[in-house]
Amino acid sequence: MVIIIHKVNQVASTQLNAPVNTQIGQFANMCRMNPLTHMQWIGDAATGYLRLLDQTQLPETEVYIDCKDVQTVWDAIKRLSVRGAPAIGISAAYGLVIAAQKNTFIESADHLASSRPTAVNLFWAIDRMKKVSPCTPEVLLAEAIKIHEEDRAMCRAIGEHAVGLIEALPADKRGVLTHCNAGALATGGIGTATAPMYVAHEKGLNFKVYADETRPLLQGARLTTFELQEAGIDVTLICDNMAAQVMREGKIGMVITGADRITANGDAANKIGTYGVAILAKHHGIPFYVAAPSSTFDFKLTNGDQIPIEQRASEEITEGFGKRTAPLNAQTYSPAFDATPAELIAGLITEKGIISPVTTENIKKVLG
Repeated sequence: MVIIIHKVNQVASTQLNAPVNTQIGQFANMCRMNPLTHMQWIGDAATGYLRLLDQTQLPETEVYIDCKDVQTVWDAIKRLSVRGAPAIGISAAYGLVIAAQKNTFIESADHLASSRPTAVNLFWAIDRMKKVSPCTPEVLLAEAIKIHEEDRAMCRAIGEHAVGLIEALPADKRGVLTHCNAGALATGGIGTATAPMYVAHEKGLNFKVYADETRPLLQGARLTTFELQEAGIDVTLICDNMAAQVMREGKIGMVITGADRITANGDAANKIGTYGVAILAKHHGIPFYVAAPSSTFDFKLTNGDQIPIEQRASEEITEGFGKRTAPLNAQTYSPAFDATPAELIAGLITEKGIISPVTTENIKKVLG
């Protein structure tokens, strides 16, 4: 593994022992023009490698990880250097190109599948890569790039389908609440939950985004607020436990989140805390939407109770970001996701259209 630290657009890179006080450039704007910025294949199929932006270092420093073996890709997925269901799937696809270079495709596919259990795009991408024939680095790289480009197009389609939801809000209610990061950093394009925000911004709509900080790893603070601010979108960061009050004050017209897995009946797993936001939205009469590509749907599962929920390490709660905030040996319980029931979801926004009301039958009609 090689880690390089540099400014956006800076050609020269420094080594691991370099100071890590680099200032962040206009990353989100670059993502919109070139979605490969935070996930990029470097070189040819035979000897190339995957370069990932280490999202655990944002927003303080911009650190890139050069993945030249499958274990480095696995580690990057596991520790959330790359995260977001679509981005995880894309990274795994590129990881299997590296596996083919080293003649370890079959065992590497199984290994990558063990990195995170909830994000269904991971398994979808691996299964798709397994069907590629011949199983050569050249053919596999072409398929991985295709998966990446398709995700970019799906993000854009999600934004085009959903921008009308923001446009339809009364002028004094154009506040959009989101939780975690389902943005450009989590996908191959302009995001899922953020896609309508980017499109609305392009169209000059006047609206405001409220981003939950998203404990315990603060993806909403570190990532969503960062990328939307860099893109020039009006975004306000709030603590997770402020959402109810902000809704009560009438600042929120709609909620939109992403998803890591959606079951056949429309139950949606997303970052822990999403279920609570959906309950609050229901109480305040605010529509709650979930945006995700069709690859995030898992039709093998009938409802959210069947979704495997990843458990994270205690240290993410007790000493997040290197500072202890709980007593030594404190017992913790740390599910990374929760599942929001379909009855709390006003609509599922996909690249093929908005599914509303959310029922098994309507999902089949739209997605086939």
